[in-house]
Amino acid sequence: MPSLGYAEAPKTSPLSTRMAAPPAPQTERIPELLLREGYVTREQLERAVREGKSNNLGVTYNLIKTGAIDELELTKIIARVARMPAVDLSKFEVDTRIIKLVPADIATKHLVLPLKRDGRTLTVAIADPTNLGILEDLKFITRYDIFPVLAGEVTLRTVIEKQYDAGDSAMSTLLDDIAEMGDVEVVEEREEDVSAAALAAQVDDAPVVKLINAVLTDAVKRGASDIHFECFEHELRVRYRIDGALQEVMKPPLKLKAALISRFKIMAQLNIAERRVPQDGRIKLKMGNKVIDYRVSTLPTLFGEKVVLRILDKGNLTLDLEKFGIEPRAERELMEAVSNPYGMVLVTGPTGSGKTTTLYSALSKVNNIDVNIMTAEDPVEYNLFGINQVQVRTEIGMTFAAALKAFLRQDPNIIMVGEVRDLETGGIAIKAALTGHLVLSTLHTNSAPETVTRLLDMGLEPFNVASALNLVLAQRLVRRICSRCRHKYIPDEVELGGAKVKADTTFRELRFTTEALENAKSRALPDALPHLANLSLDSCIGDIPFFKGRGCDDCNGTGLKGRQGLYEVMFMTPHLRKLILMNVGAQEIRDAAIEEGMLTLRMDGWLKVLKGITTLEQVIRETAV
Repeated sequence: MPSLGYAEAPKTSPLSTRMAAPPAPQTERIPELLLREGYVTREQLERAVREGKSNNLGVTYNLIKTGAIDELELTKIIARVARMPAVDLSKFEVDTRIIKLVPADIATKHLVLPLKRDGRTLTVAIADPTNLGILEDLKFITRYDIFPVLAGEVTLRTVIEKQYDAGDSAMSTLLDDIAEMGDVEVVEEREEDVSAAALAAQVDDAPVVKLINAVLTDAVKRGASDIHFECFEHELRVRYRIDGALQEVMKPPLKLKAALISRFKIMAQLNIAERRVPQDGRIKLKMGNKVIDYRVSTLPTLFGEKVVLRILDKGNLTLDLEKFGIEPRAERELMEAVSNPYGMVLVTGPTGSGKTTTLYSALSKVNNIDVNIMTAEDPVEYNLFGINQVQVRTEIGMTFAAALKAFLRQDPNIIMVGEVRDLETGGIAIKAALTGHLVLSTLHTNSAPETVTRLLDMGLEPFNVASALNLVLAQRLVRRICSRCRHKYIPDEVELGGAKVKADTTFRELRFTTEALENAKSRALPDALPHLANLSLDSCIGDIPFFKGRGCDDCNGTGLKGRQGLYEVMFMTPHLRKLILMNVGAQEIRDAAIEEGMLTLRMDGWLKVLKGITTLEQVIRETAV
């Protein structure tokens, strides 16, 4: 039987053979205690409180996730206050036989994990020492005396999800069971010959329902952003997009193709009989205490309909710009732009780069009781309290332009338009920005300076664009280096050549500012910080070690885990407005913006490389010189 690795175990509370519920601390005092003793700052505490309101998680959990305090240190503090032993789960191997004593839903809801059985006593890890009711429930469920020990909430959540996750093995078992069953096969010569009634009957079969539910829940647990269900001539394929990269997870039996597609359609309230045209819908599922939205899109292909589900998990929605990786100066300029009572702020980038999330973050900063905020979106991805959100429906005439016209009759202070697609929408948005409204929107261009050119190409007048624009932000997403297997290395000439630099290229030649390099030092990861101590504009690229991942179990051997934003923020200065009035090209605007301190996407990428956050390969892939 494995032994417990305690981080702190008071001598007054040894393991006993009877239930020994320790005195409950006043958990509302914990944040105050941390603040009073200098473990966290008031700003960090307030940020954790704000995060808790958006993700419905506790203050202590968000303090750990934001990096305000080390989890082990916090666990020791709570253990001391609660006068109970603490366990370090990272050093403990959980017995799978013990796990079965507590149902998965109970463990997930109450954050409890059985660790060790000694006679009639069951040792259970808990995150909340005040939740004594669950201890009595566990005693009734397991028929054992319960001895609670304290564990870090973040680690405990991770271990519970891992231990109770049906995962690949369960899904494989499910697929095997389906493959052995012959009564769910849809016999068809041509897809058009299958009746809607026959399909409706098939989708209610237990194996089909189980498989779809398993896929939907598994994707959320793995942190996927999209699910791709694809039909080919001789096979089906299910892939998840995790951290921006697609990964194949399973191949369901081909005979279930029609039934699976129809199941998706029924859940999304689409027409199962229509297989000739694309359709769009939504699925809303409740998983424990979380509600997950799936945006569903079907597309007819040669061998059947492709189904793509976009996962919209509000619990994972982060509205903290600093977490996105935006540099201090860029963040300061963005907040100045959105704090203006009028004008236009545009965010540009490819699909899936996080443009809407950036706008949501900006809106959350100005979402007060005294302002009227209205948005027109296609689709509405997240519901935000205090904001009037309108779904664009082109088929009934509810376009972005129509929504904007209606907004102007609703006495708005701030307007967000999902996308400026044409002259009509752009013209109304410009007019709104010039008549006392703050307008936020997105545009599809490759860089911030090119946004100006795009607006002018639409037919908008230069003097209107120059007067209305407050700021343009371009962004990309790159994959982060896995924190577990990160190591430093010296890039060779070939790698540097891909970035169009040499080993002796200085940061002055790359047009960096001293402010940008100093900010890089202040936000660098601990591994990279020592190498940046003497960083200056005259430092050479070849003198600074870079980082990459070796590949481990945490990152599935890729060396990359998670994503990070790259940002190019062009704040409109009098000089830039003058250039727009002169109708100059994007390159001239770009050069002028850099002279005034703007960091391009490539330059921001270099800073992320120096900080040890991402790799040079990722930056080269997502940005241009």
